[in-house]
Amino acid sequence: MKKTIFALAFLTSLAVAAQSTWKSDGAHSKVGFGISHLMISTVEGHFSDFDITATATDTFDNAEFMVDIKTTSIDTDNDRRDDHLRSADFFDAEKYPSITFKSTSFEKTGDKTFKLLGDLSMHGVTKPVTLEGTVNGIITDQRSQKLKAGLKLTGTVDRLAFGVGGDTPTLGDEVELTIHLEMAQQ
Repeated sequence: MKKTIFALAFLTSLAVAAQSTWKSDGAHSKVGFGISHLMISTVEGHFSDFDITATATDTFDNAEFMVDIKTTSIDTDNDRRDDHLRSADFFDAEKYPSITFKSTSFEKTGDKTFKLLGDLSMHGVTKPVTLEGTVNGIITDQRSQKLKAGLKLTGTVDRLAFGVGGDTPTLGDEVELTIHLEMAQQ
């Protein structure tokens, strides 16, 4: 009996030890979005200041993600529009400097795909969201000798549910998120 308990404890410790921390590489990652404008086109943009950390195995099974995006870093290639998006009319970046996401569950949906559920906090409101994920590949970087993972996360967020911007016919309610990640094992 003691041997069985010891063996189970040892196997559990190996499973826990297999988890490691992964950090996003800002030079090779992008947090992007798109929103309908006038119901005829899509305006795209991105946030240039973000930090994404994951705790995961070498294959990204059962990954847990923490995302912190700085609202002041919004960039739609139009300074006037970006200033308006930072204002109290939209993100109110001075009052709400960050958008955060903390995953609450991970479900493997295919060989390289997964579903990530979590809590998104934006503009003082926290709501559950679902992101679809794909592991594009995992390699050992020849320069750093660290494991690197390429991932893509996608999802849709209802901006009105978070109180971002008013109910206006010029903008769509749904914002499409696309996050391209290159992450390095720490």
